[in-house]
Amino acid sequence: MPRKAAVSSDWVMRAAPSEGVERIEAWFRDKAYAMHRHDTYAIGRTLAGVQRFNYRRSQRDSLPGNTMVLHPDELHDGQAGTSEGFRYRMIYVEPAHFQDVLGGRALPFIEGGVTTDPRLAAATESLLQHVGYTFEPLEQSDALAELAHALADVAGISRLPEKGDYLAARRARDYLHANCTRVVTLDEVEAETGRDRWSLSNDFRTFYGTSPYRYLTMRRLDIVRRMLLTGASLATAATDAGFADQSHMTRHFLKTFGLTPGRWLRIARGMNAP
Repeated sequence: MPRKAAVSSDWVMRAAPSEGVERIEAWFRDKAYAMHRHDTYAIGRTLAGVQRFNYRRSQRDSLPGNTMVLHPDELHDGQAGTSEGFRYRMIYVEPAHFQDVLGGRALPFIEGGVTTDPRLAAATESLLQHVGYTFEPLEQSDALAELAHALADVAGISRLPEKGDYLAARRARDYLHANCTRVVTLDEVEAETGRDRWSLSNDFRTFYGTSPYRYLTMRRLDIVRRMLLTGASLATAATDAGFADQSHMTRHFLKTFGLTPGRWLRIARGMNAP
């Protein structure tokens, strides 16, 4: 469970660290942090207010919806840009995670520390969920791989030629298909395929056009739709298909089909009516 630490009217909520990734959500009325530096990437999104910080000898303002990317070992501070205060979410990612994905290429550097690039907005969406959300192992691994590639693309770092292992990707696909209604660990998939998680993620995208976790989620949604058409409740369909709960399922359903499960079911039944 996230911990909420109050400092007068300011607060910070922290999720339990997971696989070298830390996540926080915070609100500050005025001064937040003095000049400091991390040995990780600090990547976040401003949710409300003006988030002001000094970075690489210049003052930066991040507005709601902006993505912040602070490079490891770069000095920065933090404070509100207006009297209303500011709210934000941030993840701290060890550079080794990105390096495992990028395979020896230079670490991406995003000039200015604040960006409106839609590629980074999309790539950070999953990782910057509320700190109370618990990631499945495959889900976090896929999200980190997507973020690493997006950072490299925005920074102008060329991609290496794709060299995939088709047999490993096929074994992973078969394994995920057979086990889609439960949490699948990274160790399981690595043992099943003989490939490390980052190489396998690239294999899967090369040969199946999507990530392992996305494939797993789609198979769960297939089950949900079948169950709904046979009269199962939303809650039962969600848990039987392997989702954490109904809201977890609904979020993925809406993102995938553009409809809530209830509306989809009404339309599907209407189409099937005589």
